[in-house]
Amino acid sequence: MGEAVKDQTEEVIQAWYLDNKEEDQKLPHHKDPKEFVSLDKLAELGVLCWRLDADNYETDEELKKIRESRGYSYMDLCEVCPEKLPNYEEKVKMFFEEHLHIDEEIRYCLAGSGYFDVRDLNDVWIRVWVKKGGLIVFPAGIYHRFTVDSDNYMKAMRLFVGGPVWTAYNRPHDHLPARKAYMKKFLKVIGDRNIDASA
Repeated sequence: MGEAVKDQTEEVIQAWYLDNKEEDQKLPHHKDPKEFVSLDKLAELGVLCWRLDADNYETDEELKKIRESRGYSYMDLCEVCPEKLPNYEEKVKMFFEEHLHIDEEIRYCLAGSGYFDVRDLNDVWIRVWVKKGGLIVFPAGIYHRFTVDSDNYMKAMRLFVGGPVWTAYNRPHDHLPARKAYMKKFLKVIGDRNIDASA
């Protein structure tokens, strides 16, 4: 990723290490002092990021190229906000349960913003703030969670290879093949403990 492109992407996708406070999940939860995480570090965890033209997503050639090259044949739109999502507070709490999927999770923020949290190689939370124009891809098998920020609004495009798959496996689900494959590729060693990805 060229520096200019990376800089533009960082305007709509920013990441930092979370503090350990349990209060309102919708707050930024920066450490003191703040400890930011680069897009390159996210890429080392398998998390891919793009900045796209959210105002013209229906005709965006860059989005079309990404969809074709990665096989994202299905898409839909959803709005996470009190007015559009039934049982809003319950759903937001459910999305915030740590989980994984056996397929990639792809989200393109068309309006608003929200936080996606992922674990680093030492199992420490990184908060990824995705704003309008940010497209983010989480690899199959990565533990993560989602919450809106304090604005309580995100309109997102959800993309899938084939039909939509909604199944979330709450942690722990380390026995799933998708988790083992993720660990083998990205988490060869956590601390001093070797991970047996072949078991």
